[in-house]
Amino acid sequence: MTDKTENSLKLFIVLSRAYRSINDHMNKHIHKHGLNPTEFAVLELLYHKGNQPLQQIGDKILLASGSITYVVDKLEKKELLIRKASPTDRRVTFAQISEKGIRLLDDIFPDHADEIKEMISVLSDEEIELCTEMLKRVGLNAKHFHQK
Repeated sequence: MTDKTENSLKLFIVLSRAYRSINDHMNKHIHKHGLNPTEFAVLELLYHKGNQPLQQIGDKILLASGSITYVVDKLEKKELLIRKASPTDRRVTFAQISEKGIRLLDDIFPDHADEIKEMISVLSDEEIELCTEMLKRVGLNAKHFHQK
């Protein structure tokens, strides 16, 4: 095995463990507020990006389209989002965060962001930028393997 292969395998393991550690912690934080990670991801998308067509939410939060309806149904029952028909296309339905959803995200998002900042605080601003750029390149390269 070459050094490049061994280093690539090591990076993969370290990256996987770091992601799992961060994700496990953030999931516990999200669960404290009565949401699962997918529900939080949908609300966070709507909170920051505004109304979204249901058909496009899955791509934006990396969720299978079949699961979106289930998650949206749950959030609608919790009165955290509203379905809105498109005024221009009857085939399109938008998800809109409700006032109750906005209040919830106003309450929990600052702590969520601070938790992430604290976990990443072991890196300098320059290291964060470099790491972000490098991981973006790796992710874009990995996409090519899905297309083969």
